[in-house]
Amino acid sequence: MSAIEMQDRWLDIDGLKLHGWQAGPEDAPVIFLLHGGGVDNALLSWRLTIPVLAETHRVVAFDWPGYGDSQALDGASTLEVYDRLLLGLMDALGVARAGLMGISMGGAAGLLFALNHPQRVERLALVDAYGLQRKAPFHTLSKWFVDIPALTRWSYAWLRRSRWLTAWTLRSILCRPGSVNDQIVDEVYQVIQKPGIWRAFQTFQQHEMTASGLRSVYIDRVGELRMPVLLIHGGKDSLVPLASAQEAVRINPAIRLEVLEGCGHWPQRDWPQEFNRVAGAFFGEGK
Repeated sequence: MSAIEMQDRWLDIDGLKLHGWQAGPEDAPVIFLLHGGGVDNALLSWRLTIPVLAETHRVVAFDWPGYGDSQALDGASTLEVYDRLLLGLMDALGVARAGLMGISMGGAAGLLFALNHPQRVERLALVDAYGLQRKAPFHTLSKWFVDIPALTRWSYAWLRRSRWLTAWTLRSILCRPGSVNDQIVDEVYQVIQKPGIWRAFQTFQQHEMTASGLRSVYIDRVGELRMPVLLIHGGKDSLVPLASAQEAVRINPAIRLEVLEGCGHWPQRDWPQEFNRVAGAFFGEGK
């Protein structure tokens, strides 16, 4: 595979300066890659996937507001905001239709976008996607935690103190032997050092978590999806259990499910070779 050049991009969308990356031929079919929450950003999630997909596609991966180098929102981060920003990004880049692939929170954003703007979505890949489950694991405890911002600040402050704590935390989402290596620990540890890194995800969680369940639950709407849809799910994901993806397939049998055995919540960094093979084959069908 030849070396793929990634271009640094900045766009002003709805008054926000958003930062991202682009790679691949300008005249090729387009794929937008949507990263997750927590300490994630576009490059952290997709650095091993972009070069593979960019061999045959124009790949665009932007940081959500408050993540990576993108400007933070003044208000809460919500899926409705992300839906509007993604539409603005596509319009600003002159993209009429594109493939979408999103991980976790980014999967929920991609799913909502596909439901709201099906004419703009060529193919949809959802990776361990939020939006398919009805409650968070340990929902009551999780809601109590996110309702006290000081606890979130404290937890991030502890992670900044040592690479060992970062590695220990990563083992809850990267489950395959050897996946928590020096490279990924160094990448995440550097991201955590950014001041205020916790705020965007904190506001997202506070908006999403209600006393009775999650605000954005799209599982009952997956039957509306008419474009090709692939669910990629880690078999050991404890944050978005595999059962939620299996329920989506029962509701809409046209949806395909690929389970990456032994993987946790971040399969593109847990087993990148197999993940890239599966994702590449899916988007390659649309060429």
